[in-house]
Amino acid sequence: MINLLTIDVEEWFHTSALAPYIGIEQWEHLESRLVSNVHRFLEILATYRTRATFFILGWVAERYPGLVREIDSLGHEICSHGYYHRLIYHLTPAQFKDFLVRSKLILEDIVGKPVHGYRATSFSVVKKTLWALDLIKEAGFTYDSSIFPISYHDIYGIKGSPRFPFRHENGLIEIPPSTLRIFGRNLPLGGGGYLRLYPYWLTGLGVRRVNQGGYPAMVYLHPWELDPGCPRIKQADRRTRFRQYFNLNKTEARINLLLSQFRWGPIREYLPNVN
Repeated sequence: MINLLTIDVEEWFHTSALAPYIGIEQWEHLESRLVSNVHRFLEILATYRTRATFFILGWVAERYPGLVREIDSLGHEICSHGYYHRLIYHLTPAQFKDFLVRSKLILEDIVGKPVHGYRATSFSVVKKTLWALDLIKEAGFTYDSSIFPISYHDIYGIKGSPRFPFRHENGLIEIPPSTLRIFGRNLPLGGGGYLRLYPYWLTGLGVRRVNQGGYPAMVYLHPWELDPGCPRIKQADRRTRFRQYFNLNKTEARINLLLSQFRWGPIREYLPNVN
């Protein structure tokens, strides 16, 4: 079974956790650590001869087009993470459409090929933003990966949404991050903070359980999570500091375990199997 490995390409200061403390107007003046962190990710993937899907912010692509071309040249899949890293429910439909279309055009101009996949900031397709799905489809995307099938997170999640890949009524394919079903609830499994938070045996158990059900696990990660030296925002509250910085020193070892124990590939290789 080939599982689905995805990387959200964004700076450490782009995260939703830090948005209350860092405005867009500050981004240009902050220390960029993205290129070196992405290169470290690419080195790890090369070690295991693994390709992945990279969801790249348009803001990042404009500043580092050579990095986007490098990722593409290594056989990885290039997809869109929108233009700015902003939650859909903080945008108007017109703003969302503008960011959606702009990011797609930027990426396609850089790599010279169609971009088929989209992932919203922090999985912010929720019940009140389901209108976004039609705009994603109209923009020319084949699939979306923006719905987390859980019910108790303060930023994302849709209770009762399918746990495994499915097709929306408008034809758009949805690739949700993986969850582990425990005591009648979906436990988020798909990587990122959860990879840092859980003991590794629980993550491995979840991947195996998903595979035993006949589906690929889908994991998401961020380049800044490989960076224990990521700058600290001292004024951030305790919950934000926990989300942003907890166990950053353990991420790389856990990624290596995932890549050594399971098979991984980009989403594009799985799409023909989606009904």
